[in-house]
Parts: sequence; structure tokens; C-alpha cells
Amino acid sequence: MTDHKILIVDDEEDLCEILQFNLEGEGYTAEVAYSAEEALKKDLESFNLVLLDVMMGKMSGFKLAKVMRKEMGLTMPIIFITAKTAEDDLLTGFNLGADDYINKPFSVKEVIVRVKAVLKRGGPNDLEGKSTIVIDELELNLKKRKLKIDKERIELTKKEFEILTLLLQREGYIMSRDDILKRVWEEHTIVAERTIDVHMARLRKKLGVYGQFIKNKPGYGYTFERNS
Repeated sequence: MTDHKILIVDDEEDLCEILQFNLEGEGYTAEVAYSAEEALKKDLESFNLVLLDVMMGKMSGFKLAKVMRKEMGLTMPIIFITAKTAEDDLLTGFNLGADDYINKPFSVKEVIVRVKAVLKRGGPNDLEGKSTIVIDELELNLKKRKLKIDKERIELTKKEFEILTLLLQREGYIMSRDDILKRVWEEHTIVAERTIDVHMARLRKKLGVYGQFIKNKPGYGYTFERNS
């Protein structure tokens, strides 16, 4: 039995039953809510991951995710389960803080694999608050704003440092260009999204072997990801 507790939010009762049975078979504690409204009545902070259907009755999965992220400040991973595959829908989900997407119809094995992968890498704020991020021989000192690789100092511009910090603090999470622009550049500053691509290219070069882990997910954004 694991210590992970998972909430399944979907209005298809048969699907919920199948997911709950298989997740519990893997050692997880799984609970079900058949609507977003029902999910909000639960102690959401007690869950380590939420499997969330997009298309539901009065309140959609997108709306619930927005409430959880923006109003409640919850940071546990969210995996959307959806029949919606349009690029705009995927972007909406990721911009709301989704950690992964599973398209219907799907195999239960696929869900299990994705759940394990997301739980393994933790939440987006796991590294926030730490003064130093260390990945093998890469060391990013957030207080001194210095980067070292193999104990050698690597010079970064202010923007490069801030972008790298964002990526490393959210390893495995896709950040849209727009989200990066809002977090790194001053408010009301007009910057072309192409600027992000230029900075990423420079960062990859400066990071050497670690540059390969900065990945561009076409249509979505950028992520620092060591596992393919």
C-alpha cells in the first residue's frame, strides 16, 4: 500500500469504478466524485493527485482546476481525462496547471503508467523555497544567482537565470511561452514570443550536456525534462 491518495472526478460511473478498482489494485487509496461540485465538498488538500474529466455537467473540469489552482492555491498534480483533443483545449488545460493529459478512449495500463510518472516527479513547488537546486553536476544557487556546472561558473544574463530557475523548479512541467513571459518580463513590457525561443537556444548552449533536457513541446511550450 502506498501513501498516495487519488481523487477521480468524472460523471461516468462505470469509468470511475474501473479506475478506482485498478488504482487500488496498485496500492493507491482512491476516492470518486461524480461532479466538480461533489469534488469541492471533499477535503481536496488530502489528495496527492486528481484525475479530472473535462466535460461534466454544470461545472467543467477546467473550471474546477481553475478554482483549485487560483482560488484554493492547491498544487497537487492534476491529470485531465478528456475526449477533447483540439490544441486550444490542451493549451487551456496546461495553462490551468495540468500535469498531463489522457485522451478517451484509453487503456487502464496507460492511466497507471502516467499516474506513477506524475507522482514520481512530485508537485511543481517541491523545489520552491530552496536556496540551491542541484542536478548531478549542475548547481544553481538562487540566493547568489550563480550557476555552476562541474564546479565551473557559467555566466547567465538576468533573464536566462530567471528562465532556468522557472524550468528547474518545475521540472517535467510544460510552461507556455506566454506564462514564461508573464513571470520573467516586467508587466506591460511588449515582448515577442520568439524572444523566448532565442533565450532557450542560448541557455541550451550554455548548459552543455544539460541543454538537451530543455525541450520544446510544439504547440505547448518548454519544459526541463530528464526522462523522455
